[in-house]
Amino acid sequence: MEPLSENQIRSSFVNCTKGEAARLKLPLDFAELPWGELDFLGWVDPGAPLRAHLVLPRADGPLGIALRVPAVGRTSAVKSSLCQLCLTGHASSGVTLFAAPLAGARGRAGNTVGLYVCADLACSLYLRGKRQPRLRSGRYEESLTLDERIGRMSENLDGFVARVTESA
Repeated sequence: MEPLSENQIRSSFVNCTKGEAARLKLPLDFAELPWGELDFLGWVDPGAPLRAHLVLPRADGPLGIALRVPAVGRTSAVKSSLCQLCLTGHASSGVTLFAAPLAGARGRAGNTVGLYVCADLACSLYLRGKRQPRLRSGRYEESLTLDERIGRMSENLDGFVARVTESA
């Protein structure tokens, strides 16, 4: 992913108001982000931990999606979970349900779509082995190449974005 400026990020959001985009806090490590190892920029807002953000590179410029973390924690007896984007296995606390308001009038009416994703939104780093999940049984081995896994994650992310932006 090519580096983005603060203005590019703030102006990219399609499912929140301009005021909400202006108030969001950038990642604490924004100046040191490993842009070359990111397929998308994802972070939990350091000033509002129940909000998160995704910014994806697109041919016509970056596209931002505002996310919410449900205030009530998920209660489950499941010991491990799988991210629906990168398919990284985590201890159950390593995957979080993120809900995205739909873009346009449907989102203003309160409609959302959700996805279980790595809680730290660092899918790109997990795929590249730069970050390791805390899973007792270790990382799942796959026969796919890194490029194939990145392609699969991009398709999964594109499907989610299409659900957020359809008929906006």
